[in-house]
Amino acid sequence: MAEGQKPYRVYKGGRAKGRVPTAARPEPQRQGAERRTSAPGRPRWRRRIGLTLLLLLVLLVVWTVASYLSFRAGVADANARLPKTVAAGLAPQEGALASKPSLILLLGTDGDRTPARIDARRSDSILLVRTDPGRHRLAYLSIPRDLRVDIPGHGPNKINAAFQLGGASLTMKTVRALTGLQPNHLVMVDFEDFRTVIDALGGVEIDVPKPILSNRFDCPYATEARCQEWQGGRFARGKQEMNGQRALIYSRVRENRLDAAENDLTRGERQQAVVEAMTDKLVGPGTFVRLPFIGGDLVKPLTTNLSAGQLLQLGWVRFRANSSRALHCRLGGEPDSSGGSSVLLGGEENAATVAMFVGLSAPQPPPPGRPFGAGCLVGRSAD
Repeated sequence: MAEGQKPYRVYKGGRAKGRVPTAARPEPQRQGAERRTSAPGRPRWRRRIGLTLLLLLVLLVVWTVASYLSFRAGVADANARLPKTVAAGLAPQEGALASKPSLILLLGTDGDRTPARIDARRSDSILLVRTDPGRHRLAYLSIPRDLRVDIPGHGPNKINAAFQLGGASLTMKTVRALTGLQPNHLVMVDFEDFRTVIDALGGVEIDVPKPILSNRFDCPYATEARCQEWQGGRFARGKQEMNGQRALIYSRVRENRLDAAENDLTRGERQQAVVEAMTDKLVGPGTFVRLPFIGGDLVKPLTTNLSAGQLLQLGWVRFRANSSRALHCRLGGEPDSSGGSSVLLGGEENAATVAMFVGLSAPQPPPPGRPFGAGCLVGRSAD
Protein backbone atom coordinates (compact mmCIF):
# COMPACT_ATOMS: atom_id res chain seq x y z
CA MET A 1 0.00 0.00 0.00
CA ALA A 2 1.39 3.29 -1.09
CA GLU A 3 2.21 5.74 1.64
CA GLY A 4 -0.59 8.20 2.25
CA GLN A 5 -3.36 6.06 0.74
CA LYS A 6 -6.30 5.07 2.96
CA PRO A 7 -6.99 1.32 3.32
CA TYR A 8 -10.50 1.33 1.89
CA ARG A 9 -9.31 3.05 -1.30
CA VAL A 10 -6.67 0.43 -1.77
CA TYR A 11 -9.25 -2.32 -1.41
CA LYS A 12 -11.84 -0.62 -3.60
CA GLY A 13 -9.35 -0.17 -6.39
CA GLY A 14 -8.59 -3.83 -6.47
CA ARG A 15 -4.94 -3.37 -5.98
CA ALA A 16 -4.97 -5.48 -2.82
CA LYS A 17 -6.93 -8.54 -1.87
CA GLY A 18 -8.05 -9.78 1.48
CA ARG A 19 -9.42 -8.03 4.56
CA VAL A 20 -9.24 -4.34 4.89
CA PRO A 21 -6.17 -3.54 6.96
CA THR A 22 -6.85 -1.77 10.23
CA ALA A 23 -4.76 0.59 12.29
CA ALA A 24 -2.48 -1.10 14.81
CA ARG A 25 -3.83 -1.12 18.38
CA PRO A 26 -1.68 0.74 20.89
CA GLU A 27 0.23 -1.35 23.41
CA PRO A 28 -1.45 -1.45 26.83
CA GLN A 29 0.03 0.99 29.34
CA ARG A 30 0.70 0.23 32.93
CA GLN A 31 -1.98 1.41 35.34
CA GLY A 32 0.32 3.83 37.16
CA ALA A 33 1.55 5.36 33.95
CA GLU A 34 -2.04 5.79 32.74
CA ARG A 35 -2.93 7.65 35.92
CA ARG A 36 0.03 9.94 35.58
CA THR A 37 -0.87 10.67 32.01
CA SER A 38 -4.54 11.28 32.63
CA ALA A 39 -4.34 13.12 35.98
CA PRO A 40 -4.86 16.79 35.27
CA GLY A 41 -3.59 19.71 37.40
CA ARG A 42 -0.70 19.98 39.83
CA PRO A 43 1.43 17.03 40.99
CA ARG A 44 0.16 15.19 44.06
CA TRP A 45 3.07 16.29 46.32
CA ARG A 46 2.08 19.92 45.84
CA ARG A 47 -1.46 19.10 46.83
CA ARG A 48 -0.22 17.38 49.97
CA ILE A 49 1.91 20.40 50.94
CA GLY A 50 -1.08 22.67 50.39
CA LEU A 51 -3.30 20.53 52.61
CA THR A 52 -0.61 20.41 55.32
CA LEU A 53 -0.21 24.19 55.29
CA LEU A 54 -3.96 24.63 55.46
CA LEU A 55 -4.16 22.26 58.43
CA LEU A 56 -1.37 24.14 60.22
CA LEU A 57 -3.12 27.45 59.58
CA VAL A 58 -6.37 26.15 61.03
CA LEU A 59 -4.49 24.78 64.06
CA LEU A 60 -2.74 28.13 64.57
CA VAL A 61 -6.04 30.01 64.45
CA VAL A 62 -7.66 27.61 66.93
CA TRP A 63 -4.65 27.81 69.25
CA THR A 64 -4.61 31.62 69.08
CA VAL A 65 -8.32 31.85 69.88
CA ALA A 66 -7.98 29.41 72.79
CA SER A 67 -4.99 31.35 74.12
CA TYR A 68 -6.80 34.66 73.93
CA LEU A 69 -9.93 33.32 75.63
CA SER A 70 -7.88 31.85 78.49
CA PHE A 71 -5.91 35.07 78.86
CA ARG A 72 -9.00 37.29 78.60
CA ALA A 73 -10.79 35.36 81.36
CA GLY A 74 -7.88 35.98 83.73
CA VAL A 75 -7.68 39.66 82.79
CA ALA A 76 -11.41 40.10 83.42
CA ASP A 77 -10.87 38.91 86.99
CA ALA A 78 -7.90 41.28 87.37
CA ASN A 79 -10.03 44.20 86.12
CA ALA A 80 -12.83 43.32 88.54
CA ARG A 81 -10.41 43.52 91.49
CA LEU A 82 -9.63 47.18 90.79
CA PRO A 83 -11.98 49.59 92.63
CA LYS A 84 -13.74 52.09 90.40
CA THR A 85 -12.53 54.94 92.59
CA VAL A 86 -8.93 53.96 91.79
CA ALA A 87 -9.60 53.69 88.05
CA ALA A 88 -11.15 57.17 88.11
CA GLY A 89 -7.81 58.66 89.21
CA LEU A 90 -5.96 57.47 86.10
CA ALA A 91 -5.31 59.67 83.08
CA PRO A 92 -7.06 58.58 79.85
CA GLN A 93 -4.98 56.66 77.35
CA GLU A 94 -4.60 58.70 74.16
CA GLY A 95 -4.80 56.36 71.18
CA ALA A 96 -3.66 52.76 71.04
CA LEU A 97 -1.04 51.63 73.52
CA ALA A 98 0.88 50.00 70.68
CA SER A 99 1.45 53.33 68.94
CA LYS A 100 1.16 56.07 71.59
CA PRO A 101 3.32 56.69 74.70
CA SER A 102 1.86 55.45 77.95
CA LEU A 103 2.71 55.71 81.64
CA ILE A 104 2.16 52.68 83.89
CA LEU A 105 2.45 52.59 87.68
CA LEU A 106 3.51 49.23 89.12
CA LEU A 107 2.90 48.64 92.82
CA GLY A 108 4.24 45.55 94.54
CA THR A 109 2.35 45.08 97.80
CA ASP A 110 3.83 43.23 100.75
CA GLY A 111 0.49 42.13 102.18
CA ASP A 112 1.36 38.45 101.86
CA ARG A 113 0.36 35.64 104.15
CA THR A 114 3.77 34.80 105.65
CA PRO A 115 3.85 35.07 109.48
CA ALA A 116 6.24 38.03 109.55
CA ARG A 117 4.17 40.22 107.20
CA ILE A 118 0.59 39.19 107.75
CA ASP A 119 -0.43 42.63 109.06
CA ALA A 120 1.65 44.71 106.61
CA ARG A 121 -0.08 46.56 103.81
CA ARG A 122 2.62 48.82 102.48
CA SER A 123 3.86 49.11 98.92
CA ASP A 124 7.09 47.15 98.84
CA SER A 125 7.91 48.30 95.33
CA ILE A 126 6.96 51.49 93.44
CA LEU A 127 7.94 51.57 89.79
CA LEU A 128 6.90 53.81 86.90
CA VAL A 129 7.23 52.42 83.37
CA ARG A 130 7.03 54.71 80.35
CA THR A 131 6.51 53.21 76.90
CA ASP A 132 7.67 55.05 73.78
CA PRO A 133 6.63 52.90 70.78
CA GLY A 134 7.75 55.50 68.25
CA ARG A 135 11.35 55.21 69.48
CA HIS A 136 11.14 51.51 70.40
CA ARG A 137 12.15 52.40 73.92
CA LEU A 138 11.08 51.68 77.49
CA ALA A 139 12.00 53.75 80.53
CA TYR A 140 11.87 52.65 84.18
CA LEU A 141 11.80 54.88 87.25
CA SER A 142 12.21 53.32 90.70
CA ILE A 143 10.93 55.27 93.70
CA PRO A 144 12.59 54.19 96.98
CA ARG A 145 10.04 53.12 99.55
CA ASP A 146 11.93 55.05 102.28
CA LEU A 147 11.77 58.37 100.41
CA ARG A 148 10.20 61.00 102.65
CA VAL A 149 7.36 62.84 100.91
CA ASP A 150 4.22 64.77 101.71
CA ILE A 151 1.31 62.32 101.61
CA PRO A 152 -1.82 64.30 100.68
CA GLY A 153 -4.02 64.69 103.74
CA HIS A 154 -1.53 62.98 106.05
CA GLY A 155 1.64 65.04 106.03
CA PRO A 156 5.30 63.92 105.78
CA ASN A 157 6.00 60.20 105.84
CA LYS A 158 7.74 57.45 103.91
CA ILE A 159 6.12 57.06 100.52
CA ASN A 160 5.36 53.38 101.07
CA ALA A 161 3.06 54.33 103.97
CA ALA A 162 0.62 55.87 101.47
CA PHE A 163 -0.69 52.45 100.50
CA GLN A 164 -1.42 51.50 104.08
CA LEU A 165 -3.10 54.84 104.75
CA GLY A 166 -5.23 55.04 101.63
CA GLY A 167 -4.52 52.15 99.27
CA ALA A 168 -3.66 52.50 95.60
CA SER A 169 -5.70 55.68 95.21
CA LEU A 170 -3.64 57.60 97.80
CA THR A 171 -0.40 56.11 96.46
CA MET A 172 -1.21 57.44 92.98
CA LYS A 173 -1.94 60.91 94.39
CA THR A 174 1.34 60.83 96.31
CA VAL A 175 3.34 59.76 93.25
CA ARG A 176 1.69 62.51 91.20
CA ALA A 177 2.50 65.12 93.85
CA LEU A 178 6.12 63.94 93.92
CA THR A 179 6.79 63.61 90.18
CA GLY A 180 4.09 65.67 88.51
CA LEU A 181 3.15 62.59 86.46
CA GLN A 182 -0.31 61.04 86.29
CA PRO A 183 -0.21 57.40 85.11
CA ASN A 184 -2.55 56.06 82.44
CA HIS A 185 -2.57 52.57 83.87
CA LEU A 186 -2.07 50.84 87.19
CA VAL A 187 -0.78 47.33 87.84
CA MET A 188 -0.72 45.99 91.41
CA VAL A 189 1.10 42.76 92.19
CA ASP A 190 0.67 40.80 95.41
CA PHE A 191 4.09 39.39 96.22
CA GLU A 192 2.52 36.27 97.70
CA ASP A 193 1.27 35.35 94.22
CA PHE A 194 4.21 36.96 92.40
CA ARG A 195 6.03 33.63 92.22
CA THR A 196 3.12 31.93 90.44
CA VAL A 197 3.62 34.10 87.36
CA ILE A 198 7.29 33.19 87.07
CA ASP A 199 6.59 29.51 87.71
CA ALA A 200 3.87 29.56 85.04
CA LEU A 201 6.44 31.03 82.64
CA GLY A 202 8.85 28.23 83.46
CA GLY A 203 11.26 30.51 85.35
CA VAL A 204 13.25 33.57 84.27
CA GLU A 205 16.89 34.26 83.52
CA ILE A 206 18.52 36.93 85.68
CA ASP A 207 22.03 38.34 85.23
CA VAL A 208 23.25 38.92 88.79
CA PRO A 209 25.92 41.66 88.66
CA LYS A 210 27.74 40.66 91.88
CA PRO A 211 27.60 37.91 94.53
CA ILE A 212 24.90 38.33 97.17
CA LEU A 213 24.58 37.00 100.68
CA SER A 214 21.54 38.65 102.22
CA ASN A 215 20.50 38.94 105.82
CA ARG A 216 17.54 36.83 106.87
CA PHE A 217 15.07 39.79 106.54
CA ASP A 218 11.47 38.55 106.20
CA CYS A 219 11.35 34.81 105.75
CA PRO A 220 9.73 33.96 102.39
CA TYR A 221 8.57 30.53 103.55
CA ALA A 222 5.23 29.65 105.11
CA THR A 223 6.32 27.28 107.90
CA GLU A 224 8.11 28.31 111.08
CA ALA A 225 10.47 25.33 110.89
CA ARG A 226 11.61 26.30 107.39
CA CYS A 227 12.12 29.90 108.48
CA GLN A 228 14.35 28.81 111.37
CA GLU A 229 16.63 26.99 108.93
CA TRP A 230 16.75 29.82 106.39
CA GLN A 231 19.91 31.92 106.70
CA GLY A 232 19.23 34.38 103.91
CA GLY A 233 19.45 34.50 100.15
CA ARG A 234 22.63 33.42 98.35
CA PHE A 235 23.25 34.32 94.70
CA ALA A 236 26.38 33.83 92.63
CA ARG A 237 27.51 36.33 90.04
CA GLY A 238 26.36 35.82 86.44
CA LYS A 239 23.33 34.64 84.48
CA GLN A 240 21.15 32.07 86.17
CA GLU A 241 17.69 30.58 85.91
CA MET A 242 15.38 31.38 88.83
CA ASN A 243 12.03 29.91 89.71
CA GLY A 244 9.31 32.02 91.31
CA GLN A 245 10.47 31.48 94.89
CA ARG A 246 14.08 32.36 94.16
CA ALA A 247 13.22 35.38 92.02
CA LEU A 248 10.98 36.66 94.82
CA ILE A 249 13.84 36.41 97.32
CA TYR A 250 16.21 38.12 94.86
CA SER A 251 13.84 41.03 94.30
CA ARG A 252 13.40 41.51 98.06
CA VAL A 253 17.07 41.51 99.08
CA ARG A 254 17.80 44.84 100.73
CA GLU A 255 21.06 44.15 102.57
CA ASN A 256 24.01 42.37 100.97
CA ARG A 257 26.48 41.18 103.59
CA LEU A 258 29.14 40.93 100.87
CA ASP A 259 28.78 44.60 99.90
CA ALA A 260 27.95 47.18 102.56
CA ALA A 261 27.34 49.84 99.89
CA GLU A 262 24.13 48.17 98.69
CA ASN A 263 20.86 49.61 99.93
CA ASP A 264 17.17 49.98 99.13
CA LEU A 265 18.00 51.67 95.83
CA THR A 266 19.98 48.68 94.59
CA ARG A 267 17.04 46.51 95.61
CA GLY A 268 14.87 48.63 93.28
CA GLU A 269 17.34 47.90 90.49
CA ARG A 270 17.00 44.18 91.14
CA GLN A 271 13.23 44.53 90.92
CA GLN A 272 13.62 46.28 87.56
CA ALA A 273 15.76 43.37 86.37
CA VAL A 274 13.11 40.83 87.43
CA VAL A 275 10.34 42.83 85.72
CA GLU A 276 12.36 42.97 82.49
CA ALA A 277 13.11 39.25 82.63
CA MET A 278 9.41 38.50 83.11
CA THR A 279 8.35 40.64 80.17
CA ASP A 280 11.05 39.06 77.98
CA LYS A 281 9.66 35.63 78.80
CA LEU A 282 6.06 36.75 78.35
CA VAL A 283 6.63 37.79 74.73
CA GLY A 284 8.69 34.68 73.90
CA PRO A 285 7.45 31.92 71.56
CA GLY A 286 7.50 29.32 74.34
CA THR A 287 4.86 31.24 76.27
CA PHE A 288 2.56 31.34 73.25
CA VAL A 289 2.76 27.56 72.88
CA ARG A 290 1.54 27.06 76.47
CA LEU A 291 -0.77 30.08 76.67
CA PRO A 292 -4.10 28.16 76.49
CA PHE A 293 -3.07 26.36 79.68
CA ILE A 294 -1.35 29.18 81.62
CA GLY A 295 -3.21 32.28 80.43
CA GLY A 296 -5.19 32.62 83.66
CA ASP A 297 -2.14 31.98 85.89
CA LEU A 298 -0.17 34.79 84.25
CA VAL A 299 -2.58 37.45 85.52
CA LYS A 300 -3.68 35.76 88.74
CA PRO A 301 -1.54 38.06 90.97
CA LEU A 302 -2.56 41.23 89.10
CA THR A 303 -5.05 43.97 89.80
CA THR A 304 -5.16 46.32 86.84
CA ASN A 305 -7.25 48.51 84.55
CA LEU A 306 -5.39 47.24 81.47
CA SER A 307 -7.66 45.23 79.19
CA ALA A 308 -6.62 41.97 77.55
CA GLY A 309 -6.07 43.79 74.26
CA GLN A 310 -3.96 46.49 75.93
CA LEU A 311 -1.82 43.91 77.71
CA LEU A 312 -1.18 42.20 74.37
CA GLN A 313 -0.26 45.57 72.87
CA LEU A 314 2.09 46.15 75.79
CA GLY A 315 3.71 42.81 75.06
CA TRP A 316 4.17 43.86 71.42
CA VAL A 317 5.75 47.16 72.52
CA ARG A 318 8.13 45.27 74.80
CA PHE A 319 8.96 42.80 72.01
CA ARG A 320 9.91 45.61 69.64
CA ALA A 321 11.78 47.69 72.24
CA ASN A 322 15.55 47.87 71.96
CA SER A 323 16.95 46.58 75.27
CA SER A 324 20.29 48.31 74.70
CA ARG A 325 18.49 51.67 74.70
CA ALA A 326 16.28 51.03 77.73
CA LEU A 327 16.43 53.82 80.31
CA HIS A 328 16.86 52.82 83.96
CA CYS A 329 16.28 55.65 86.41
CA ARG A 330 15.95 55.98 90.17
CA LEU A 331 15.05 58.70 92.60
CA GLY A 332 17.23 59.15 95.64
CA GLY A 333 18.19 61.41 98.51
CA GLU A 334 20.31 61.79 101.61
CA PRO A 335 19.89 59.28 104.46
CA ASP A 336 18.51 60.68 107.71
CA SER A 337 18.00 58.71 110.92
CA SER A 338 17.42 61.65 113.26
CA GLY A 339 13.75 60.80 113.68
CA GLY A 340 14.44 57.27 114.84
CA SER A 341 13.59 55.74 111.46
CA SER A 342 15.86 55.63 108.45
CA VAL A 343 14.45 57.82 105.65
CA LEU A 344 15.74 59.44 102.47
CA LEU A 345 15.44 63.18 102.09
CA GLY A 346 15.10 64.01 98.40
CA GLY A 347 16.40 67.11 96.67
CA GLU A 348 16.49 68.90 93.33
CA GLU A 349 18.23 65.96 91.68
CA ASN A 350 14.97 64.02 91.86
CA ALA A 351 13.19 66.63 89.75
CA ALA A 352 16.07 66.50 87.24
CA THR A 353 15.82 62.70 87.13
CA VAL A 354 12.09 62.86 86.39
CA ALA A 355 12.90 65.15 83.43
CA MET A 356 15.39 62.54 82.16
CA PHE A 357 12.79 59.80 82.61
CA VAL A 358 10.22 61.54 80.39
CA GLY A 359 12.82 62.52 77.78
CA LEU A 360 13.05 66.24 78.49
CA SER A 361 16.78 66.10 79.19
CA ALA A 362 19.72 63.81 78.51
CA PRO A 363 20.20 60.93 80.98
CA GLN A 364 22.90 61.39 83.59
CA PRO A 365 24.14 58.65 85.94
CA PRO A 366 23.94 58.96 89.74
CA PRO A 367 26.79 61.09 91.14
CA PRO A 368 29.88 59.01 92.01
CA GLY A 369 30.45 58.35 95.67
CA ARG A 370 26.79 58.80 96.56
CA PRO A 371 25.14 55.39 97.03
CA PHE A 372 21.70 56.99 97.42
CA GLY A 373 22.05 59.44 94.55
CA ALA A 374 19.42 59.84 91.82
CA GLY A 375 20.03 59.48 88.11
CA CYS A 376 19.58 57.43 84.93
CA LEU A 377 21.62 54.96 82.94
CA VAL A 378 21.01 53.70 79.41
CA GLY A 379 21.00 49.99 78.67
CA ARG A 380 21.39 48.62 82.19
CA SER A 381 20.19 49.24 85.72
CA ALA A 382 21.79 52.01 87.69
CA ASP A 383 24.29 50.63 90.19
